[in-house]
Amino acid sequence: MATIPCHIVVEDNPAIIYASRNGSPAKVLPILNRFLEKFWQERDISGEYSDTPECLVAQIVVRFGFEICEDDFSNLRIGLSFKPDVEYLYQVLLDQTVRVWVPTDTYSQDPNSGLAGCQEWTGDGQLYSGLSIQGNSI
Repeated sequence: MATIPCHIVVEDNPAIIYASRNGSPAKVLPILNRFLEKFWQERDISGEYSDTPECLVAQIVVRFGFEICEDDFSNLRIGLSFKPDVEYLYQVLLDQTVRVWVPTDTYSQDPNSGLAGCQEWTGDGQLYSGLSIQGNSI
């Protein structure tokens, strides 16, 4: 079992989602991309845009609970602090993009530095769920 911890954060929401395993981009991005595509479509169809950051966090937790927990829900948590052991941080932006970050020494020494202590992961050009990683967006 892959023990690659990760965080998922949503723009304009202080909650920090932590998964203690299955956090590699090859595992997370296909799930996150499929979910976000449907989420944004439903928001557009319904015309509902209030509380988007809150809805995103709640629904990401539910989706990842089913997709990556493998019947062990202690793997998934929500808090307000960054964990020192994460290998990837996924930032969901309200412009409908996702940025992937990797911790630097700054983050490792002080996880409270958050995304400021990370550098952007540019990927390896692989296709994830039909979308190519290019620069900052998915």
